[in-house]
Amino acid sequence: MKYKHIQTELKEGVATIILNREPLNVLNIAMMKEINQALDSLKGEKIKLLLFKAKGKAFSAGVDVGEHLGNQVEEMIEVFHGIFRRMDALPAVSIASVQGAALGGGCELALYCDLVLASEKAEFGQPEIQVGVFPPIAALIFPRITSRKKALELILTGETINAQDALSLGLINKMVPNETLEEELKKFCEKFLSLSGLVMSLTKKAFHAGLMDPSSQGLKEIEKIYLQELMKTQDAEEGLKAFLEKRRPVWKEK
Repeated sequence: MKYKHIQTELKEGVATIILNREPLNVLNIAMMKEINQALDSLKGEKIKLLLFKAKGKAFSAGVDVGEHLGNQVEEMIEVFHGIFRRMDALPAVSIASVQGAALGGGCELALYCDLVLASEKAEFGQPEIQVGVFPPIAALIFPRITSRKKALELILTGETINAQDALSLGLINKMVPNETLEEELKKFCEKFLSLSGLVMSLTKKAFHAGLMDPSSQGLKEIEKIYLQELMKTQDAEEGLKAFLEKRRPVWKEK
């Protein structure tokens, strides 16, 4: 199937989804629906690896801020979180290859993958707090992949960190030179392609079972807070509008 905002490939047990909305691969609803369609098309396919890559200078600068406002926010959350629910439903090991900035929803997409390979020029951050909202997926996964205190600091400050810091915090698996990212990704994938896909999928299932981690329930609670509490505040609306209007937000604390 041909898509407008992404490219896909299925070859020798590897399914690849390439973000292709340059220059920053901002995730709008239309693009996220295409990602969901691509993931749906993989049901029943025998794949060992699911790769997320991107064209352009950024992996993704995040979800379209304009689609957080008004009636669109519920659809946006449903479609965006649909990506992660579909990833969970696939038995394949997921790998993100990050060549530049992965911010907001782009950071969540990259770090939700089971494994992450990043260029030394990659950057990661959840700046949502600065526009009056919070990142639901990061709230779900950050405490599970780094220390709780650092996870909360990253989400509360919205600061951006470089690839070296992300590696030190355990957010990514490996940092490589920018010019050899594609070559290193191929080598990284080869470690898994010689193994049984079935055994890897069961190992991944056992790994998550070992965490005793009801993440699906956690995401439901986070969505409830986001849509029924956060998005009904004046500060959330003010922060998003200020970003779109390129001005500093004036917080009202209500």
